[in-house]
Amino acid sequence: MTDHVKDLCNFLDASPVNFWAVETTRRRLEEAGFTELDMRERWTIAPGDRRYVVKNGSAIFAFVVGDGEASDGFHLIAAHSDSPGFRIKPNCEMPCEGGAVKLNTEVYGGPILYTWFDRPLSVAGRVMLRSENPLQPRSRLVRFDRPLLVIPHLAIHFNRAVNEGNKLSKQKDMLPVVALDCKESKGLIRRLVAEELGVDEAEIIDYDLSLYNTAKAETTGLDGEMVCSGRLDDLSMVHAGLTALLEKADTRSAHTRVLAVFDNEETGSGTKQGAASPVLEHILRRIVMARGGDETDYMRAVADSFMISADNAHGFHPNYGEKYDPTNHPTLGHGPCIKVNANCKYMTDADSAAVFAEICRQAGVPCQYFVNHSDVAGGSTLGNILTSQVPLRGVDMGAPLWAMHSACETASSADHRYTIAAFARFFEM
Repeated sequence: MTDHVKDLCNFLDASPVNFWAVETTRRRLEEAGFTELDMRERWTIAPGDRRYVVKNGSAIFAFVVGDGEASDGFHLIAAHSDSPGFRIKPNCEMPCEGGAVKLNTEVYGGPILYTWFDRPLSVAGRVMLRSENPLQPRSRLVRFDRPLLVIPHLAIHFNRAVNEGNKLSKQKDMLPVVALDCKESKGLIRRLVAEELGVDEAEIIDYDLSLYNTAKAETTGLDGEMVCSGRLDDLSMVHAGLTALLEKADTRSAHTRVLAVFDNEETGSGTKQGAASPVLEHILRRIVMARGGDETDYMRAVADSFMISADNAHGFHPNYGEKYDPTNHPTLGHGPCIKVNANCKYMTDADSAAVFAEICRQAGVPCQYFVNHSDVAGGSTLGNILTSQVPLRGVDMGAPLWAMHSACETASSADHRYTIAAFARFFEM
């Protein structure tokens, strides 16, 4: 494995859910000399400063202040911290015959459900604890590194047609089993969390807990040319953007370089920490104002900016060629993809596509195009949602994947290196 690919695997293993992805990113930023800003306080910043802002513990915005004027623009890479999966509901324990206990969960986003069967799973997320101020509960991250659960599939003997198509109920079929013989199931998860955190169970007010696949990120293929892991969408793009920002933080630029990692893209971005909120607009505006600029300077800065919306693309699948556009189907290992949609599901136009293609050319990186088959609808991503808040020039792109939204996705090692190189070139401009 190359260093970047090995580091990607480490990043993925350290980031089982959105909150941990942000914590992993924050730690790496602080190791590189970035310091946190509080949105409740006045900001004082100077050229070359390395700062970051955390929103809700699940979104993070890092920037290196440019050496130019307050009206000089932003070079921005946007990605997201969340991935499809399962959230644990309140009062989640469901005792079953014989003492077995399953957990009541809710599907988050659009996972490929059957890929979650028969895998060792565990739990990670955020826990809210009592404090002296009811408006400011304490927040602690929790992660069980050992497998705790499994979602067992029904044996083929009870459903002989299972391989001919198996409609699944999210409420019945997808519930994980946590114990076989539990004498007291009520409050089991709270007891486990309290023990893991070393706190009194009465201190726990609430939690945001999710299931995660405990399998480690691995390279595979004849020469290690593929990466297999959960959460490649979109943590591989978070890692690429973060790596490029850290590698180029010392490079002088008139533009302020920004890495924006949002949450809740998989459910439409409509939260205070999502791309449809004004959080990015507030941060960009405050950067300009903290540098002595005014409203006109902010609008000039936006007009002088460019954004790369980095969210993975669908790589051409050798077994399902008919699903792809006849002339624009990116293949794994041949570079990042420019994503185009005639109905503006992506922000890309000829202008922004040309910009990214030239960035790739200067970085010595191949690039490809992804366009949906006209009979197969595609989803939207961060770019066009963000431009409803800030009218930025920008491109939607991503490294191609197989099995997007599976519990284990597949990417190309070479594409990850290519993406980092292209992002680094963008950040040094």
